[in-house]
Amino acid sequence: MTAQRWMWIAWPAFLVAAVLEMIVFAMIDPSDLHWFGAPLELSRPAVYTLAFFTFWLVAMVSSALTTLLSMSPFEVNRCPVPPDQRPQDCAKNGSCG
Repeated sequence: MTAQRWMWIAWPAFLVAAVLEMIVFAMIDPSDLHWFGAPLELSRPAVYTLAFFTFWLVAMVSSALTTLLSMSPFEVNRCPVPPDQRPQDCAKNGSCG
């Protein structure tokens, strides 16, 4: 994947994670959170950090899936090995299109 595609995935996901972080923690106090019935033993900044990276990861998965689904069949199925370096018995030994 090119650097430009990675930016198509990471940058919008970062912005969505930042907005989601603001919305969630405007309504929820991190000190009120519980995990399996027990209060979290993490500081507020730790909860904010973990939540942000979780939101960012989920948004990146969504952006990556969108990027994958927007690719043409040629981009998805093209042979990554140059024609002159392919083995003789390679199914795509001809031109890749």
